[in-house]
Amino acid sequence: MKIKVLFYVVALLLTLSVEAKKVRIKVGVLAPEGTNWAKHMKKFGKEVKKATDNQVRFKFYFGGAQGDEHDVLRKIRVGQLGGGVFTGKTLGEIAGDVRVVEIPFVFGGDRAKAWSTVEKLGPYFNKKIEKAEFANLGFFELGMVYFVSQKNTPDLNSLKGLKIWSWEGDKIVATMIDSMKLSAVPLALPDVLSSLSTGIIEAAYAPPMGMVALQWNTKIKYLVDFPIAYSVGAFLVGDKVWKKVSPEHKKVINDLAKVYLKKVNDSNIADNVEALKQIKASGVQFIKFPDADVKRSQGMREDIMKKLKGKLFSGEALNKMLKTL
Repeated sequence: MKIKVLFYVVALLLTLSVEAKKVRIKVGVLAPEGTNWAKHMKKFGKEVKKATDNQVRFKFYFGGAQGDEHDVLRKIRVGQLGGGVFTGKTLGEIAGDVRVVEIPFVFGGDRAKAWSTVEKLGPYFNKKIEKAEFANLGFFELGMVYFVSQKNTPDLNSLKGLKIWSWEGDKIVATMIDSMKLSAVPLALPDVLSSLSTGIIEAAYAPPMGMVALQWNTKIKYLVDFPIAYSVGAFLVGDKVWKKVSPEHKKVINDLAKVYLKKVNDSNIADNVEALKQIKASGVQFIKFPDADVKRSQGMREDIMKKLKGKLFSGEALNKMLKTL
């Protein structure tokens, strides 16, 4: 009898030991279910589960089920979530230097140059992210950001008086709107669609695939066919959870993340091209700003850099970004 009891105790301890090694990483994502982003991340999760013999599992909450990005960040910090997929605004709260690649009017619509800059500065950015107690599984591009409106805006002066959405807490957009002396309406991202419907805002900005995924394209009539900025994101896991993952499993996860984030990037590039076509086909009018206004944007860029240097991003990060150009 004593031998049987001892056997069960040993078996129980071994089971508990195996269970203790298992890590569950809950991830909050704004991208809706059904998007290519969601499809690739689900496959990534399955691959990680298989490659780690079920020792590490990712659980994704798509479509803002865990709230706006700020909510996801807060939940990671208090231990309710393990990770999140973040875009520029929230990356700026974690490591402000990343946002130098999102300064308006820098790349002039050249997405290849913009992404090359992100790749070159990636190691530098990752050190900043690590200091903020996060592991970066990889950057991905959201694409060029376009300005859309319910009213015809043929030039920069016509933007004055327009009620323009500003992502609540986004220092770059707030600074750009201030430099251009425009009217901002700060809102959380999930509130944009309903606010366009009710007239709380009359204009917004996003990469084309974001507009389609979030259905903004059904509420706008005009798109300024000149990208105002470039947008990036990153897949981060908080140190509280990441430290529980064994070194060999971390390597597996990082290797798989490179593969699947490459797929995400390729899909995003194609999705943005297709989304622009879809927006145009739906009847949205594409507007070209005068050349004089495009030149004026360069002066605005310098003003934005000056105002944010040392506040949102460091002079070192700004210099590194400018040198890559």
